[in-house]
Amino acid sequence: MKIERIESLLKLMAEYGCMELELEEEDESIHLSMLGSGAVAQAAPVPVPLAVALGAPAVADDANVYEEVCSPMVGTFYSAPKPGSPNFVKVGDQVSVGQTLCIVEAMKLMNEIESEVSGTVKAISVDNAGPVQFGQVMFLIDAD
Repeated sequence: MKIERIESLLKLMAEYGCMELELEEEDESIHLSMLGSGAVAQAAPVPVPLAVALGAPAVADDANVYEEVCSPMVGTFYSAPKPGSPNFVKVGDQVSVGQTLCIVEAMKLMNEIESEVSGTVKAISVDNAGPVQFGQVMFLIDAD
């Protein structure tokens, strides 16, 4: 399998939050596994069917398409700047471009995740102090 094909599969995995993929095409097979922010590729010893179905890039609800805010890294999700403080945002809040939505802690570094769109927060899919994976959807925003 050509390196360009492997790279495109890895990009799709990252985009959709897929952590593992096994694929067989004609006489070639491959097993890809995302480990943290890196990836490992190896040839599969036996034919294996496609193990993961890739999802849609945005979520639709009542003919609206929501923007997804995904985790850029593996880490711990924090909805507030410190324990006991109010959350950065909650469902129903209006947000603007550059507004802090949450913090993802990775290797003792606190990374503020900012909104890239203006709109209304429709869903928060991670619990405070819960783990997040690279590419995992954290927020759905109904963009203005």
